[in-house]
Amino acid sequence: MKILFAATEVAPFSKAGGLSDVVGSLPKWLEKDAEIAIFTPLHGCIDKEKWGIKELENSDMWLGFGNIQHKFKLFMTKLPGTKINVFFVQNDWYFSCFNEVYPKWMDTRYEHERYIAFSLATLEYAKQLNFRADIIHSNDWHTAMIPLYIKANYKFDEFWSKTKNVFEIHNLAYQGVWFEDILDFANMRKDIVYNEWGCEHYGRVNWMKGAINYSDKVIVVSPKYADEILGDEYGEGMDYTLRGHTQKLVGILNGIDYDVFNPKTDKNLVKNYDIKSLKNKEENKKAVLKEFGLEYNPERPLIALISRLVGQKGIDLIRQSENDLRNLNADFIFLGTGDKDYENLLIWLSNNTPNIRAYVGYKGDLANKIYAGSDFFLMPSKFEPCGLSQLIAMRYGSLPIVRATGGLDNTVVGYPLDNSTGFKFWGYDGYQMKEAICCALEVYKDKYTFNAMRKSAMESDFSWKESAKKYLEMYKSLV
Repeated sequence: MKILFAATEVAPFSKAGGLSDVVGSLPKWLEKDAEIAIFTPLHGCIDKEKWGIKELENSDMWLGFGNIQHKFKLFMTKLPGTKINVFFVQNDWYFSCFNEVYPKWMDTRYEHERYIAFSLATLEYAKQLNFRADIIHSNDWHTAMIPLYIKANYKFDEFWSKTKNVFEIHNLAYQGVWFEDILDFANMRKDIVYNEWGCEHYGRVNWMKGAINYSDKVIVVSPKYADEILGDEYGEGMDYTLRGHTQKLVGILNGIDYDVFNPKTDKNLVKNYDIKSLKNKEENKKAVLKEFGLEYNPERPLIALISRLVGQKGIDLIRQSENDLRNLNADFIFLGTGDKDYENLLIWLSNNTPNIRAYVGYKGDLANKIYAGSDFFLMPSKFEPCGLSQLIAMRYGSLPIVRATGGLDNTVVGYPLDNSTGFKFWGYDGYQMKEAICCALEVYKDKYTFNAMRKSAMESDFSWKESAKKYLEMYKSLV
C-alpha cells in the first residue's frame, strides 16, 4: 500500500502548529505497513543544509495557472529516523520568498494561489516520480484542492484511477473561502466542481466543503470534536454538509512523538527527569522562573500557557480574569504569538503585574523548558479539535487546566475522578476558569494528591501506537 501525505508544514522541517507534529510523527508508525511519501512546500524558513535537503536532478517543471506559467523544482530528504522520503516543492514566487509558514498580512487571493499551486504540483510530481498512491492523505484547506483536482481534472487519468482520498480536518474554522474566479486561476473544471455537491457554498468557493464532498473518508482529530461539528455551535456553517457524510466521518485522537517529547532525554532542560526522579523537575522550575524574573517559592505553583494567540484559544478569558489572576498565590508564564490585540494584552500584563510574565513569539527550546518547569498548564479554549499542548504537558508532568471541549475533554481526566490527570471547567467564562485554577491551587497544597495526579498524567499513553492502528485500519478498508 502506498500513501501520499500532503501538508503545508511538517516537523521538524517547518512548524507553525499541531499539524506539523501530526504529519511529522504519524508516518513513522505506518512505515512498516506502507510505502509513504510526504509532500510539503519548501518554505524560506527551512534550513536545507541542516536537514540535508537536496535538489533532485531534472526536476524543473512548468505549470500553468490562469494564463501564467510558473516554474517549480523538487527537493528531497528523509524524515529523521526513518526511510520515508519527504519531498519539498520549491517555487520562488509562492514559498521560498517567505521566512514563515503562514506569513502575516497576506493578500487572501494570493494565499489561495499558493496552495492551489502546491496541490497541483504535488500531483504532477507524484506522477513524474511514478508514485502511484493508493491513498492521498490531504490536511486542512491548504491541500483540500487535491480531492477536487482528482475528481475534475484527473477524472479520466488512468494514473489516479484507483486512488482513494482521505481528508483530515485539523481545524474546521479555517475553510478556504474565496470568489468563483479562483477556479479559473486553478484551471479546474468549474462545470464539475462548482455546485452545491462540490465546492460551492453560499455563492463562494469553499475548498474544505469540496474536499468533504469528494473524499472517501473525512478524519477529525478527536472523537468528541467529530460529534461537536455536526451541530450549529461548532459546525462553522459546515454542519449541514457534514451531517450528509456521517458515514465517512471518523474521529481519531492525535498522538505525540514520545521520542521527541521526553523529559528524560530532552536536551533543552536544565535537568532531565522521569516519573521516578520528579525531584529533578523542580530544578527546571527554578531555572524558568529565574529566566522570566520571578522568585522561586516551593509553596507557590507555576501555571503556564503556550498557545497561538487567537480567539479560539480562550485568551479572552484571561482578559476577563486578569484582576483575579494577579491576586492568586501563583505565578503565570505565557508564551505565544498571533493577534496583535492579544499580544498587547500579554505584554501589558507582563509589564504591570508582579506574578505574570510573557514572551511574545515562539521558541521551541523555551517552550520545552516551560513545559518542564510548570506545575499546571492552562488551556481555556473556546473550541479545540484535539490539542497537542495538553498531551505534551502531561508527558512533562504539568497538570492541564482545560475547558472540557473537543480533544481536551477526550484526553484529560478531571479531578476528583480516579486516576485524574488535570482539571476541567465547562462554561466559556472567566469566572469558571478562575474557579478551576483555584481548585488546582488547593490540590497543590496536598502534595500526596498532587504527586499522584502528576504520576497519572505522566503514565498516560498518548503515543501514536493506538491511533496509528486506527489510521491503518481505515486505509485498509478503503484499499
